[in-house]
Amino acid sequence: MTDRRKMAIAALALTAIVAARHPVPSVRLLTHDIGDPSPHRFQAAIDLGLVGVSVLYTWTARRT
Repeated sequence: MTDRRKMAIAALALTAIVAARHPVPSVRLLTHDIGDPSPHRFQAAIDLGLVGVSVLYTWTARRT
C-alpha cells in the first residue's frame, strides 16, 4: 500500500470514531401521578467525552 492510501484509511477510521455516538446511560425515576399534567421535574446530563450520564426525576407536589 502506498503512504497516501494508508493516510486516507487512517483519516476515514478517525472520522468514523469521532462520528460514532458514545454510550450514555440513562436513569429515569418517574414518581409522579399519572393524572398530573405538569409534574415537577429535575433533569441533568453529564458528558465526560467517552461516556455520558443522563438523569431524569419527576414527582407530584401534594395539593393542600
